[in-house]
Amino acid sequence: MGNSKKNNYLVQGSILAAASIVSRFIGMLYRIPLTNIVGDTGMGYYSSAYELYNLALILSSYSIPTAVSKLVSSMESKKQYRNAHKVFLCALKASAAVGLLMSVFVYAFAGVWASLVKSAPVAVPLRVLSPTIFVFAVMGVFRGYFQGKHTMIPTAFSQLIEQVVNAVVSVFAAYRLMQIHNASVDMEAYGAAGGTLGSLVGALFGLSCLLLVYAINRGYIRRKVRRDRANPERSTSGILRMLFLTVIPIILSQTIYQLSGTVDNTVFGQVMDAQENVDTTFLWGIYSNKYRMLTNLPVAIATALGASIVPALANTYAVGDDDGVREKIASSVKFNMLIAIPAAVGMGVLADPIIRLLFPSTEIELSAKLLQSGSAAIVFFAYSTLTNGVLQGIDRMRLPVIHAAISLVLHVLVLVVLLWGFRLGVYGLVIGNVTYALGVCVLNWIGIGKHAAYRQEVRTTFLMPALCAAVMGAVAYITYHGAYIVIPKNTVALLLSMAVALFCYGSLLIVTRTVSEEELLGFPKGRSLVRILKKIRLLS
Repeated sequence: MGNSKKNNYLVQGSILAAASIVSRFIGMLYRIPLTNIVGDTGMGYYSSAYELYNLALILSSYSIPTAVSKLVSSMESKKQYRNAHKVFLCALKASAAVGLLMSVFVYAFAGVWASLVKSAPVAVPLRVLSPTIFVFAVMGVFRGYFQGKHTMIPTAFSQLIEQVVNAVVSVFAAYRLMQIHNASVDMEAYGAAGGTLGSLVGALFGLSCLLLVYAINRGYIRRKVRRDRANPERSTSGILRMLFLTVIPIILSQTIYQLSGTVDNTVFGQVMDAQENVDTTFLWGIYSNKYRMLTNLPVAIATALGASIVPALANTYAVGDDDGVREKIASSVKFNMLIAIPAAVGMGVLADPIIRLLFPSTEIELSAKLLQSGSAAIVFFAYSTLTNGVLQGIDRMRLPVIHAAISLVLHVLVLVVLLWGFRLGVYGLVIGNVTYALGVCVLNWIGIGKHAAYRQEVRTTFLMPALCAAVMGAVAYITYHGAYIVIPKNTVALLLSMAVALFCYGSLLIVTRTVSEEELLGFPKGRSLVRILKKIRLLS
């Protein structure tokens, strides 16, 4: 089997990763005018609303794509097309019911949540956001179904449409609601509600795209189901039981992940509220909408690779191909680290010009210092996110839950000490964010080694990319400041330094043989890349 065939999950993962990166980039871009419209306080309301929303989303729908894709992939590999489609239908009914209940709960609980985070206006954007949970619950089933069929294109396309619509509606609605409620003391909260309205409308458009793709392929799906005569049809109760047993560990793992942010919001609000002259909402707005948003951007690649590797590993693991399992783990981790490590270095080195470019009218110095302090989180979250998918793919569903829970307990202890004992303020949040992800990384590393008999290669996966990224960072720093002296334009100097840094890093990977020709061929568009490298004499 050729590299392109063996590494199809990498190609599919890269398609989804590209869409996720573009989607997050759009999300980052529209937050610039949104922040300028509603201010850091308004974005604090916006982020606080999203903390509870994200937790509810995890409980109702975030686990669905992974669970459905795993079960559908396993059944389709055995040509059980009828059972695979039944998984889809059962998941659709169950998710719609749970999503509806969760939407109602969040709407009703909005006031209580607002009091917990010491910010009463948060209830306004949260209530507007609550119906989105139902839409995402239904949308997650369709995405999981297509991912289980080893195509990430419908998910990728729906993500892009969702985010574009979200961006347009969020900015327009925030502006209009700020105008309408300009005499209200909660004007910023209404502006934040405009932002959350965009999420709802965007989700509806994303779901519409998936419904269209399903409708187009409905005839083909039905024909495959009708031709399935070889396997007994599973009962509805049996399907629901399988879904439940698959979903619960994923829900618990993702819930604990999200709880780290929710705990941060609550603990930060409670501790800082007791300190004098501290605008908690303002600081939380900077932390969540600048630091976390920027560090989460590269992590989208790991999330996409994790989504693609679960069904791929499930198939390989089910047939007892241990060597294939280890090969997939190794190539996924290395591909992930080759991107995450330079992204962390780049974010740290160029933090100030990045913030100046994206958020010129808001607090720059503090935002840049937070990004510099916590850029290492990119590497740790990228690795932990991907390895969660690995553990789920090899049927170790409980381990991500256990590892996340242990790390969360340690995280809370560290956070309280940093905020209350050392009074580090918002920097305590950043340090806590890094240490939480690091804890999950270490535990997942041990778990994969034990249960997959896998020994992680370190030199070319971590050490050499880190060395190449360090040189790249120095080159980027010098290039930026040199270019800025010649052309005192932040945008020009930043883009030039990024281009030079990218070329430098890629060249170093090849020259130091950190990435081999065989590995390049296994990457998306690997053959084209190899031909280019041979033409410019970087490969012999």
